Amino acid sequence: SSDVCSSDLLSAEVWVVIISGFYPHQWLIRRYAKAGKWPFYVLGLAVLLYLLTVVSSIVIKDFEIGFIENLISMALILFISTAIAYAYKGIWLQIQMEKVRRTQVEAELNLLMSQVNPHFLFNTLNNIYALTYSDIPLSRDAILKLSRMMRYVLYDTLLDKVLLSQEISFMNDYIELMKLRLHAYTTLEVQEPKPDHEYSVAPMLLLPFIENAFKHVRFAKDGIGIKIQLQLTDKIIRFSCENSIGSNAIENELYGGLGNGLIVKRLNLLYPQQHELLITKSNQHYLVSLTIQYAD
Repeated sequence: SSDVCSSDLLSAEVWVVIISGFYPHQWLIRRYAKAGKWPFYVLGLAVLLYLLTVVSSIVIKDFEIGFIENLISMALILFISTAIAYAYKGIWLQIQMEKVRRTQVEAELNLLMSQVNPHFLFNTLNNIYALTYSDIPLSRDAILKLSRMMRYVLYDTLLDKVLLSQEISFMNDYIELMKLRLHAYTTLEVQEPKPDHEYSVAPMLLLPFIENAFKHVRFAKDGIGIKIQLQLTDKIIRFSCENSIGSNAIENELYGGLGNGLIVKRLNLLYPQQHELLITKSNQHYLVSLTIQYAD
């Protein structure tokens, strides 16, 4: 008898019975169970199980188990098939939601980058324009540096990730370009790492902080000027950018531009739960500290 039942489970007739019960059961769930009409659902389910039991005893050949055992088998098959279907539907919906979320994140990141790039270009061109009034040879050198930087902005930033060495090179070019407009009394200190192997990071991730430091640096008695540090330890990227703002700086004018708002959004999208951003301000100094937990 058990051998007959085992072979029946693999027969086409059994699958016909299962499919015949599965879709009416789905209709009962949508029509009554989800609407909270449980008496109608239970009544419909009882009728469906009775019909499946009768039909299976007729359709399936050499069916030798009793009515009660058949009824229990149909109930188990019906509920197991429904559970599998809902589990599959849940997984499918989760995959689709993740695809939608990724699409939304990519769209927002593209929008943010489309804002970052013109913002960077606008500030740099303003600086070069100011140089043309004071030193034409230096302005020419600045234009050459800018053209090299723009190649990076136009092509490499289209990628999701770039090599950290490329980002550092770009950062150094920008700093060298900005040094041309610094006053003699403004000090600049840059400390960069020498990684033992290549890391990858999101492009132009640190530039807005450096831009703001050069834009808002003011003379201070302790002569800090601008201090930029980048360190790599145990797959952790630590970046800090400190600049003096002077005792007469107007707070509302500090760091209210586009750059910092974008970098916060990008960090939340690119490194959720993997970064820490601290911004502290004293009477004469402004410090940005960023820590990123790096993972390939």
